[in-house]
Amino acid sequence: MPDKEIVWLPDLLYVAGRFESDLALVCDVSGRIVRLVRNDELTDEKRIPLPRRAILPGMVNAHSHAFQRVLRGRTEYRTSNRADSFWTWRETMYSAATRLTPEDIYDASRMAFLEMALGGITAVGEFHYLHNAPAGRSYDDPNLLAKEVMRAAGEVGLRIALLRVAYARSGFQTEPNPKQARFIESDSEVYLKNVESLVSVRSPTVREGQLANDALPNGRPSDTAWIGVAPHSVRAVPLDYLRRVIDYANLHNLKVHMHVAEQPAEVSACIAEYGRSPIALLESEALLSERFTAVHAIHVTPKAIPSFGKSGAIVCACPTTERNLGDGVVPADEYFKHGVPMCLGTDSHAQIDLLEDARELEYHLRLQKLERAVLSATALFDCATINGARSIGAPGGALERGMPADFFTVDLDDPSIAGASQDDLLASTVFTLSRAAVREVVVGGKPIVSEGQHLIQEEVVERFNQLQKKLWS
Repeated sequence: MPDKEIVWLPDLLYVAGRFESDLALVCDVSGRIVRLVRNDELTDEKRIPLPRRAILPGMVNAHSHAFQRVLRGRTEYRTSNRADSFWTWRETMYSAATRLTPEDIYDASRMAFLEMALGGITAVGEFHYLHNAPAGRSYDDPNLLAKEVMRAAGEVGLRIALLRVAYARSGFQTEPNPKQARFIESDSEVYLKNVESLVSVRSPTVREGQLANDALPNGRPSDTAWIGVAPHSVRAVPLDYLRRVIDYANLHNLKVHMHVAEQPAEVSACIAEYGRSPIALLESEALLSERFTAVHAIHVTPKAIPSFGKSGAIVCACPTTERNLGDGVVPADEYFKHGVPMCLGTDSHAQIDLLEDARELEYHLRLQKLERAVLSATALFDCATINGARSIGAPGGALERGMPADFFTVDLDDPSIAGASQDDLLASTVFTLSRAAVREVVVGGKPIVSEGQHLIQEEVVERFNQLQKKLWS
């Protein structure tokens, strides 16, 4: 007798941009959505009632540096009499990066991914640039640390795009920085060889810890773990190297992510080296495409945005990190005006709450423009779901037939959204929802969070506590 389909029965279901009542989500045993039906159309499927719950599509965190979770709370003070900035924060980040073992990176990544899961995130784009041993020597397996991050995501139950970072130098006319030794692969051929060997790797926790290589219809070995390329920035990757990386990505249909115009100093250095701003350089060299995501893209002139919009590229904003580092405000209204899709990331993990990033994208504009309601709740939620999925190449982002059953539930009686009507529930979710209101999280039809608790939460937190004591005591 074949296994029965599974039916999830919430009070409300978010589909096609609105909440519907009396609607059930039906998935098969593989975790794919097979249909959305009215409750009275159900037959003998296995039912999972979710009273006083609303189901929403799982969110996609498009930009993460998982190891930086160890920094939280460690940089919130002045380090000298001069003004603190991104560049002074970076010194503390280097202090941690140079000391983490492979097992430490696994534990820090599990903590970051656990916190994501508890907040309704079901997929993550991990911008991974720790490659080497602390002194700069390559490990016997040059992808050892990447695989530790992928292992961590697999154990927590998140889908992961491992965006392997190319990092060739400290900057234009800048002496090598020994604190960056773990990042550097100065030869593009070495970098691409290491990407090639990682492309076929499946999440190590799948199939009882054994790597698998069976190809999916989209040509990837797995829909739980896959690879993209990530030239770190124009200051870290010279133009010839950058061209080779993007040519490789175009040939192999890989996603490309890159830090772009996060800091004014980066823009100034790019103009000094190339006579063009980062956006102008990428555009004039024909390096932008629908596969490209520009992370941050803060210090961009208004006249550069229309042509950027014509490229099909995406912008990933990280407002909780950008405000923490004093980076500046992403001109999201201008990007939307010119049809540039936007997604969201939690970046340095000063806070892991993608809905907070969504609301801050709007609130930063309100402070800057002295206006209200610049961007709609629907557009902001799309940034956290559909657009994020597109950016990292994740399945999902919406609850539709044929998509994976990746979703989270919210408690309709949680004090943060209590009293919200069906019509204003999305706005209440985007602008006021407490993370404690997230009660269940399901990835591929399998629950990873139940009643607000992750299956391996206690062990992950305990090991992370031990790591923090070792690093900072």
